[in-house]
Amino acid sequence: MKVDTIIVGAGSAGLSALREVRSYTDDFLLVNAGHWGTTCAAVGCMPSKALIEAANAFHRRGTFGDFGIRGAEGLRADIPAVLGRVREMRDGFVKGPEAVPDRLGERAISGRARLLGPGRLEVNGETVEARAIILAPGSSPVVPGPWRDFGDRILTTDTLFEQHDLPRRIAVIGMGAVGVEIAQALARLGLEVAGFDAVEGLAGVDDPDVLAALRPLIEAELALHLGAPAELEAAGDAIRVTGAGGSFEADAVLAAMGRRPNIDGLGLETLGVPLDDDGLPEVDPASLRIGDLPVFLAGDANGDRPLLHEAADEGHIAGRMAAPDADGSGLCRRTPLFITFSSPQVARVGPPLSDLGDAEIGTGSADFSKQARARMAQTAAGLLRIHAERETGRLLAAEMCVPAAEHLAHLLALAVEARMTVADMLAMPFYHPVLEEGLRGALRDLAKSVAGAGGSDLSDCKALGHDALE
Repeated sequence: MKVDTIIVGAGSAGLSALREVRSYTDDFLLVNAGHWGTTCAAVGCMPSKALIEAANAFHRRGTFGDFGIRGAEGLRADIPAVLGRVREMRDGFVKGPEAVPDRLGERAISGRARLLGPGRLEVNGETVEARAIILAPGSSPVVPGPWRDFGDRILTTDTLFEQHDLPRRIAVIGMGAVGVEIAQALARLGLEVAGFDAVEGLAGVDDPDVLAALRPLIEAELALHLGAPAELEAAGDAIRVTGAGGSFEADAVLAAMGRRPNIDGLGLETLGVPLDDDGLPEVDPASLRIGDLPVFLAGDANGDRPLLHEAADEGHIAGRMAAPDADGSGLCRRTPLFITFSSPQVARVGPPLSDLGDAEIGTGSADFSKQARARMAQTAAGLLRIHAERETGRLLAAEMCVPAAEHLAHLLALAVEARMTVADMLAMPFYHPVLEEGLRGALRDLAKSVAGAGGSDLSDCKALGHDALE
């Protein structure tokens, strides 16, 4: 069998690639192993946010007294009902991706694909030749082999949302973005939760000042054991998890140590290119091409930026670059943007501070524990840090743990993408009273240490010096 293009994987990257491939040919195959619902819609960003919203809604009862609202002590979280709503919403999210094979008919194949070389694959025992191959097989949760002996008491994000109830004590191992989000959500729903990680980090935060501001805020809601690998052992009907600073007896463990590219059995070794220690080839980030082959590796499987918006971009790039008349130079990439939906939310725009190296940069900060609008909402906490070129004032990066970081980070990402300067941003309007005034405070602080080029006559409008008016 011969086709023009084969796409392996029907996740976010694969579906994005499919859209582009269909713009230049109808002679394609989409091959997918397992569920057609995509990681994001089925087990990732969408159901997790539904859980987080429920947890945050229940958690707000703790501030009711401060608002003069009585009776919060009578509220309770019905965990089966919470999980039922999550599944109901999840089932709605996956309907579109699940319908893809019906819409494509014989162009969609459920089964495993294995490379036989740069232009050949084996699909369900049949050899298929193709001019171009786009690999987007996705990823799977990491679970150490010995932990599997604990059976269904080891949960992952692939299985968490299938539970109809949860035990009272849960250990979350891995305090990256997903681990922090889920651990805090479960704690806010009233479960006893402890978080473990081999490193002294949280949510992938790189800036040590932001991490120092974040850690006590998370630790106020759940026990943290950071800085040593977690060890598991049976303790009667429980699982004893031991890490830095002590141990915790859990009824279940959520493994949140990241995801591994689904490349086992994919046949990457048949491409004739070098593979790294993880079995991955070098991939050009601008074209997603493997070497000079007509083979592209996109989405979670390349291990670069395992986020939905990046996977969609990579599918778009791979689909465009796979076209027979494509310019092989590749496409641009957007400003990196990472968000963790904890409370306060964590976000990073642009490169991490450690990657800025010895560049001549200025830094501005804003302490959100004093921010007026956040104080009104009983959410005042956290720190925002912004970095810019000292000589030009051009914005480079930011990292934060603040209320509504998802919105402030988008504003900063737009500014970095547009190569705006600090003065340019300070020339923009800021309403009162809003959380964005905290962003303006950080920009004003940053303006003290960078050049003032750009902006307008109002770029140097100073603070009034009164919290209620800032």
